[in-house]
This record gives sequence, structure tokens and C-alpha cells, in this order.
Amino acid sequence: MMELYQHFRKEEEAFIDQILSWKEQVERTYQPKLTNFLDPREQQLVTMLISTKDSDVNLLFNGGHKFAERKRAVIAPLYEDIQAVDTGLTLLEGHFPNKFIHLSHRDVMGACLSLGLKRQILGDIVVDNGLVQLVVASEIAPYVKSHLTKIKHASVKLEERPLNEWNIREPIWLEQETTVSSLRLDVVVKEAYRLSRKEATEYIKKLLVKVNYKLVDDVSFTLQAGDVLSLRGKGRSKLVHVRGRSKKDKQKITLARLK
Repeated sequence: MMELYQHFRKEEEAFIDQILSWKEQVERTYQPKLTNFLDPREQQLVTMLISTKDSDVNLLFNGGHKFAERKRAVIAPLYEDIQAVDTGLTLLEGHFPNKFIHLSHRDVMGACLSLGLKRQILGDIVVDNGLVQLVVASEIAPYVKSHLTKIKHASVKLEERPLNEWNIREPIWLEQETTVSSLRLDVVVKEAYRLSRKEATEYIKKLLVKVNYKLVDDVSFTLQAGDVLSLRGKGRSKLVHVRGRSKKDKQKITLARLK
């Protein structure tokens, strides 16, 4: 097990144990396992540990639409028709008078969390032009419909809609190639968001920066290719590639910003 852990970050060990437990459960019981919603990094870890060439299980992700960020995973025995397994997704939709009230993704998330809902049972959320859409685990959809009636100052009546009625836009990532002195979080945040090193440090210490959807307050945290960053109020970026070193011994990297 220690040999397995060395390929991952220390803070990911508990989730790695969880993944291996899911796999063992499916192999032992011959019953499919449906997870809560997983963020992209968690999906990556599940794929790495389960979709191996000698695996005895199949893996499927579904978040309700083609570009979904948060998805539930189905882990099933090899002989099971995994496409037929219900992934337990419900799309809820409501409207608000956007001429008078401004709502954001953060407002919807805050309203959900204030009801005692866990992030793991909530999928993607869209707020656009007076429309609120969120996908939730089907088992809690009735509760959300009954209790999520107010978001910020707006009254909202949620109704179930078919999953194919998502108001979805394909995410556009703008890439740039650059060099950095190291892969420290403060250095990459500075470069990704065109900040001073001091500004980047302050944002991190004020808990305004997330790495792979989790707050990180350590400016020296070392990033890896594939890591997704977000800076509150300034959007999302990601470290796409680490391409070796330049002649001046700097790290050559590819960054992307979400348009």
C-alpha cells in the first residue's frame, strides 16, 4: 500500500482508500456501486485506480450532460451492462427576476449548504439570465424541491426537468506557454492571473485560492500537471502541461484560463 501512496499526494490517501474499498465491495458482492458526485481530480483518481488492464470491474461517469464537471461514478462487475445502471441524476430548474436581482453560482451553493445539503450530493449548477439549474442526487431531489425556495433575496420554485434540457455552453480554455521559476502555488498563481508575487501570496493566505476544488493556504504547495486552480473573483485556470526546463533552468509550462 505504501508503494501505491507514493504516487499521490498525502492529502489524497484517505480518498484512495475509499476507492479501493468501493472496488473490493463490487468484486465481493457482484453488485454495482454508485458514488456521490466527484470533482474532476477525484474522477481522475478513480480512473487511475480502477480502469487498469487487469481490472475485474467496469467504470462509468455521468454528470447529466456532455461537459459536466461534477459526475457520479458507477463501478460495476465486468459482466454487468453498465450503461443500464441508473446513475441517479435529477435536473431541477427555477426562474428569478434577473432585472431586479443578481444571483451567482456561489449564491445557489450557499443556499443549498444552508439547508444542510452536502456538496457531494450536488452536481453542476448553472445560473444564467434569470435561470437557475442544478443537478442533484435523485434521492434528495424531493427535499431540495420542497426546501430550496429562496436564494439570496429571490423566491424560486424548482421543478424537475429532463436532463437534456440543460442550458449548457461548451467551456472555452485559452492556453498560453510560459516559464516559471518553480511549480510553487504562489509562483503559478502569479503567472496565471498576472499578479505580483505579493498579491498572489496574500490571496492564498486569505483562503481565496483553491487547488482541485479544495482550499489551499500553503504558498509553497507544489503543483502538478492537470491541477485546476481557482481564485475567487478572477475565475478558473489550470496547469495543463509541465514541459521540462528551459536553457535558463526555468520550468516550461502550459497554462489555461477559462474564458
